[in-house]
Amino acid sequence: MELAVRHQTTYRYATPANQVSLLLRLQPGALDCQQLGAWAVTVNGTPVTDFPLNAFGDGEGFYHRRGAFSEMEIVATGTVTTQERHGIVSGFPHEAPLPVFLRQTQLTRPDAAILALARSIAEREPIPRLHALSARVREAIAYEGGATTPATSAAEALALGRGVCQDHTHLFVSAARSLGIPARYVSGYLLADEAGHALRETHAWAEAWVDGLGWIGFDATNGLCVTELYVRLCSGLDAHDAAPVRGSVYGTTEIGIQADVMISLAAPSGSQQVQQQQ
Repeated sequence: MELAVRHQTTYRYATPANQVSLLLRLQPGALDCQQLGAWAVTVNGTPVTDFPLNAFGDGEGFYHRRGAFSEMEIVATGTVTTQERHGIVSGFPHEAPLPVFLRQTQLTRPDAAILALARSIAEREPIPRLHALSARVREAIAYEGGATTPATSAAEALALGRGVCQDHTHLFVSAARSLGIPARYVSGYLLADEAGHALRETHAWAEAWVDGLGWIGFDATNGLCVTELYVRLCSGLDAHDAAPVRGSVYGTTEIGIQADVMISLAAPSGSQQVQQQQ
């Protein structure tokens, strides 16, 4: 399946900034489940072309600028060909050691409620156990946009009982690690169905390690394993670690952010029938 993606992030500054440094994880990796077609990343029209691999095997681009400016527009656009592999994610050029993905962070550190949720999973076979955990997470946190913030931890979201894909993923990762299962946070894109409907912004899901199979993608928000409708950008220990765009700006205090994602099936002719959701 060939998917067309356009991801634009715009930062506007109340007073002109004089310096910015950006870390960009905006180029999907070449994996067994996805192959990159034509792809371009620009910042204010300037191409970013070098994406060396980090310790997790994900590409990272860097951008730095000095001088007065009041807006920063970051655009990633192109096509990705995906394959259905029943949730298995493989083909990484290199990877961090598995014990790294047992490490909890400020956003995933389990409290007594998370530990109790993890212990409540009765299944002992790896795949059924992880599916049961995904279902339990989905039951525990009702999807509600705006209920949480990027700083909300898994424990806070579970106590609230409401959240978004970030919160589902943090809770899944936290509980899996507490059970001794290496798990990581993944950022990317999702086309919700083959007709191109129900588009989403950047999406989040988890990958858990299963001996004999490798990494398996679990989307607790939608209650399924990843399919050919997913495009994987990058991974990390939590949402902050796996943010597609991170950076520092100097010389201004008030920052406005707007992010737009457009994703569709790529038309056979090369033209794109793209819909947008903000």
